Amino acid sequence: MSRLDLAIVVASLVGLVVFAGWLAGRQRRTTDYYLGGGRLPAWALGLSLAANQVSAISLVGAPAFVALRPGGGLAWLQYEMAVPLAVACLVLWGVPVLRRAGGAEVYAAVERRLGRGARRTLAGFFLVGRGLGAGVILLASARVVSACSGWSVGASVMVVGAVAVGYTALGGLIADVFSDVLQFALLWGATAVATVVLWIRLGGGTDALAAVDPDRLAALRFTAHGLGDGSTFGFWPMLIGGFFLYLSYYGCDQTQAQRVLAAADEGQARWALAIGALVRFPLVLTYCLFGVMLAAFLAATPEFASHFAERSADDLVPLFLVTYVPVGFVGVVVAGILAAALSSVDSAFNSLSAVTLEEFLPADRFEASRLAWARRITVGWGVFAMASAVWFSGWGETTIEIVNRVGSALYGPVLAVFLLAWRSRRADGRSAVAGAFAGLACNLVLARFAPGVSWLWWNVLGCAVALGVGSALGRAAAEPESHRVPESKGLATVLVAYFVLILLVLLGVTLAV
Repeated sequence: MSRLDLAIVVASLVGLVVFAGWLAGRQRRTTDYYLGGGRLPAWALGLSLAANQVSAISLVGAPAFVALRPGGGLAWLQYEMAVPLAVACLVLWGVPVLRRAGGAEVYAAVERRLGRGARRTLAGFFLVGRGLGAGVILLASARVVSACSGWSVGASVMVVGAVAVGYTALGGLIADVFSDVLQFALLWGATAVATVVLWIRLGGGTDALAAVDPDRLAALRFTAHGLGDGSTFGFWPMLIGGFFLYLSYYGCDQTQAQRVLAAADEGQARWALAIGALVRFPLVLTYCLFGVMLAAFLAATPEFASHFAERSADDLVPLFLVTYVPVGFVGVVVAGILAAALSSVDSAFNSLSAVTLEEFLPADRFEASRLAWARRITVGWGVFAMASAVWFSGWGETTIEIVNRVGSALYGPVLAVFLLAWRSRRADGRSAVAGAFAGLACNLVLARFAPGVSWLWWNVLGCAVALGVGSALGRAAAEPESHRVPESKGLATVLVAYFVLILLVLLGVTLAV
C-alpha cells in the first residue's frame, strides 16, 4: 500500500475515533450509551440497519462467492427476496412486541409472558452466536489489511480489533448509528470504484462477460430444494429459510432490534425497519456485480487466477486491490471495507455489552458505575472476538457462509421463543426453554449428520421443532395478546411490492443469460 493510500485509511480511522471520543464526553447514563437517549431519527436508524448488516463480510465474501466458489454466482441475490417480506411482518406485528422490552435489551420482551429463564436463555444464545459472529467480521477485515500491509492475518486481527474496540467503547450507540450512515456511503462508493476499475480493465464492453460460466450469471435456481440434494443455494431454501432467518435477525437479534428500541416511538421504529430494507437490495446488487466483474477478470487473466489454486476464496478481493487498483483508489476501497467492518463490529460489541450488563450487573448494585462497566464489558467482548477471529482463520469456507451458518443454528429457536411468548396459549417458561434447546439440538444434528440439507433450512426446522416442543410441554393457559396495527398496512404493502420488484429483476437477469 502506498503512502497516499495508507494516509487515506489512517485519516478515516482517526476521524471515527475522534468523533467517538467527542460523543463519550456527552454521555451520562447507560440509556445514552445503549439507546442514544431514545431520540434517534428513523432515517439514520434505517441506514444504520442496512450498513451494519451489509458488512465487510459482504464486500469481501459475496464477490468471492459470486466469482470463485463452486456452485456460487448471482444465486446469492435470491437471499434478498426474503428481506422485505420479513420486514413487512415486523412492521405489522413485531414492533409492538419488541417495544414492550422497555429498556436496552430486547429479550426482556418475553420475560412478562415466559419468565426470567426464557429471557436468560435467549440472552445466552445471543451472546454466544453474536460473539462468534463478530470474530468472523474481524477476520474478513483482517484479511484485507493483511493483503495490503504484508502483516500476518493474526497480527491484522489484533490491529483492526483494537481500533474497533477503542472506537466502540467510547462512542456507544449514537456513534454507531451516525458513523454507520457515513460508512454506508463509503461502502457503496468503494464498491462502485472497484467495479468501475474492473470494467475499464476488461475493455468496457459486454464481450467481457462472454467467458463467465453462464451458471454463475443465473440469479434464480428453481430446481434445487436443499433438502438432501446438496444444493444449499436454491430458490426455495433461500426464500423460505431466508425469511425465517431475517424475521429472527431483524426482530430478535439484539444488534438490530436495539435500533427498534432506540426509536422515539413505534411509528419511527417501523420506518427505520422499512428504510433499511429498501436501501439494502441496491447495495447488495452492486457488490454482486463486482463479483461478476471479478469472475470475468479471472477468466481473462490466467496468471491472476493461478493464485487461487491453494488460497482461500476470501483472498480474491484483497489481492485484486493491491495488485490492480491504482494508487489512491486502493486507500478509498480499503477504507470502505474497514468502514463496513466497523459498522458491524461496533453494533455487535455495543449490543453484547448491553445484554451482558442487563443480565449480570443488576442496577440496584452497580447504579453509580454502570456506564464505566458498560465500556469495560465492551472491551472484554472485543478481546473474545479477536480470539475467535484467529480460530476461524483456519476454516475453509468463505466468511459470508461461516457467519450465516453460525446465525442459522440459533435464529430459528430464538424466533420460536418470541412467537411462543406472543401467541401461544399453552407455552410456559420451562416449555419454551426446552423448545429452544430442542431446536438448537435439531440444527446441530443436521449439521453433523445431514450435510446434504442446506443450512438455510435450519432456520425453518429449528423454529418448527422449538414451537412444537414448547407447545407440547407447556401447561399455561394465558390468553395471547392482540396487536391490531391497521395504520401500518400501507408500509407493509410497499415492502411486499418491493419483494415482487426484486423477483422480477432476478427473473430478468436469469432469462437474459
